[in-house]
Amino acid sequence: MEHMGRSPVFLGVMAVCILLEWFWRRRIARVGYDGGNAWTSLVIGVGNLLAGALAGLVLGRLYAGAAALAPVHWPMHSAWTWLAAFVLVEFCYYWFHRASHRVRWMWANHAVHHTPEEMTLLSAVRLGWTHLLSFGWLFYLPLVLAGFDPRMVLALLVADLHYQFFLHTEAIGRLGPLEWVLNTPAHHRVHHASNDAYLDGNYGGVLIIFDRMFGTLRTLRDDEPIRYGLAHPLGTLQPLAVALGEWRRLLLAMRATASLRGALKLALGRP
Repeated sequence: MEHMGRSPVFLGVMAVCILLEWFWRRRIARVGYDGGNAWTSLVIGVGNLLAGALAGLVLGRLYAGAAALAPVHWPMHSAWTWLAAFVLVEFCYYWFHRASHRVRWMWANHAVHHTPEEMTLLSAVRLGWTHLLSFGWLFYLPLVLAGFDPRMVLALLVADLHYQFFLHTEAIGRLGPLEWVLNTPAHHRVHHASNDAYLDGNYGGVLIIFDRMFGTLRTLRDDEPIRYGLAHPLGTLQPLAVALGEWRRLLLAMRATASLRGALKLALGRP
């Protein structure tokens, strides 16, 4: 489940922040702003909204069916239910995100988000179109089966993605003690690095505590400037090629194997 799901009000907030960041990059920081890269992110973001709407119809029915099987149903009006659900959604998001980097089938969808070679707020909306096919939604199914209302799980996931929009920028520096608990722009910039020293880390959504617990926290090194983008770039800004490029690479590699076992090993192996 990795799609934007934005409300009209939040879309307005996004637009204002994007313009402010453009001004900051061009006039204050003077680091430039890649218009072609921004346009690609915008087009892919629109495609993500459309694909997300389709996925929502399917997953809504699936999660409703799962909720009917739950042995208990936790009350939505309870603050304790929301608090527990928040922590558990963050836990599931951590493992979903980690698997999206370590299972090639899931990476084929998630890699779209890592193609920008410039860290801007617009890169936050460059998300894959194949939510259903990549099976990331399976990571949240246990929460519904455990009795948490699907609407609660979805609301928390949407809030998580809203929060993460603000992580995709170089305009915000380190945030002191908050870095110990929260995922911050500094943490997330490292997550988007393609340098070997930074790979496979900082998978948290709102929280960074699970990265600390499971040994995947990465911090910026003075001797290792961040290089954004894929370790093996696609070499194009054409939106369709970016959105489906990793799927093409994977399917060609699977087709070239001599057996079904070999193809499955590729699909379920590391990117």
